[in-house]
Amino acid sequence: MKKLVVISACCLMTLAASSQTEEKKWNIGFQGGLIQYKGDLGNNFYKTDQAAYGFAGMSVSRYLGKHFDASLNFTRGEVGYVNKNPPANAWETTKFKLRHNTVNLVARFNFTGPQAVVRPYIFAGGGIMWFESVYKQKNERYEYAFPNLGGGFTFNLSPIVALQLQESFMYSNADDLDRVDDGGDNDMFLYHSAGFTFNLGKKKDADKDGVSDKKDKCPNTPTGVTVDEFGCPLDRDADGVLDYQDACPDIAGVQSLKGCPDKDMDGITDKEDRCPDTAGSIEMAGCPDTDKDGVVDVDDKCAGTKTGYKVDATGCTLDNDKDGIVNEDDLCPELAGTMAFKGCPDTDGDGVSDKEDRCPLVKGTIENKGCPEIPREDIVKINVIASKIYFETGSAKLKLISNSQLDDLATILNRNSAVNMTIEGHTDNVGDDAYNMDLSQKRTESVRDYLISKGVPASRLTAIGYGETKPVADNAKAAGKAKNRRVELKTSF
Repeated sequence: MKKLVVISACCLMTLAASSQTEEKKWNIGFQGGLIQYKGDLGNNFYKTDQAAYGFAGMSVSRYLGKHFDASLNFTRGEVGYVNKNPPANAWETTKFKLRHNTVNLVARFNFTGPQAVVRPYIFAGGGIMWFESVYKQKNERYEYAFPNLGGGFTFNLSPIVALQLQESFMYSNADDLDRVDDGGDNDMFLYHSAGFTFNLGKKKDADKDGVSDKKDKCPNTPTGVTVDEFGCPLDRDADGVLDYQDACPDIAGVQSLKGCPDKDMDGITDKEDRCPDTAGSIEMAGCPDTDKDGVVDVDDKCAGTKTGYKVDATGCTLDNDKDGIVNEDDLCPELAGTMAFKGCPDTDGDGVSDKEDRCPLVKGTIENKGCPEIPREDIVKINVIASKIYFETGSAKLKLISNSQLDDLATILNRNSAVNMTIEGHTDNVGDDAYNMDLSQKRTESVRDYLISKGVPASRLTAIGYGETKPVADNAKAAGKAKNRRVELKTSF
């Protein structure tokens, strides 16, 4: 029988070691402690006046639920008692010592859940006591232990190892285990134990989030992500964006912005938005720019700038010359001027802005584009010179006699720098019309080229040949033809 119990215990250990579930529902424990007796000879519960009788034990437990489990317990030890003041002639019936083994099946209720560090519990059940044939016990003896009651504390040291402290009370179905039967209560035993228990098996956790695959409702959670008891990633702000993907995990936001809020709904998160309460643009860091000048309203000291006008960092239009006229409206943005001349100066005060004044340092007239009138004697001389310009017959080549006249003309033009001159060439009607037109043009160009060679800007000279189209006298007469062969010099500003 003794061998049977030992074999049964070994089988239970093997079953526990080989039948682990995904939730580590099996547990094996090893305990030791003291046994105290209460019966017809006396009461040793929680007393220290008797010898210390010890035991060793082993347990195999099965998880049933968050607060319940079942445990099969096996103990082996000795128990006894000595009445130190026995009545006369009664020594043999006032002491006993037994070696006994127990196997008990109990149901345990844990007050806290499996994840708690400290788990107080109570249990109840029953089992078998086997007393060996040693000491004064002549034959092996088997009795029932019912009820088996108790309680204790489990201290979880790690996910696998726990310390267990326990008190266990066993009530036997016999009254003569102490070799005395006086018709009172059956013999009782109290076990004080301490030991370590070990969770067995390896739960399957494919995504390594600490929640077994069986309980995991989110089995593909990325490695390292914090999850809830069901294995799903946390969403603390309940905005539909999981914490590990949420750039603002503690503030509810929108999915398009990785879980960050956007109060003004301009597509920029509040933490990056300079103006979180007013819709703006991404280019302006979330702020509006009502006048579209490139400076946001919160920085713009000159709101309402006209479209296209350049502004400074404060949003105000530029005025380089500080004349009170903005660059875009200022015809002379680098020179201080007046409103009358749209920002341009009039240095000589002749009513013509320097920008348009052909003689900006000399007071002139508006008609002469800011230059003074040509002296009358110069006008007279120009008319005289025009009548003394001669060409070789049938040619555009100037006669030498004309050079001195043109030299004087160049001097007059260079002295009156605002004057432009048109050189008009004319012929009589002798010869082909096209030929005459070409000849007159070439002759005016000869005059123009000579003046240019004397320093008169080409931009002030215009050469036009009219051929025989503008006669001033009758070509039927020699005198008329002579008048029609002419050069006219016309001044303008």
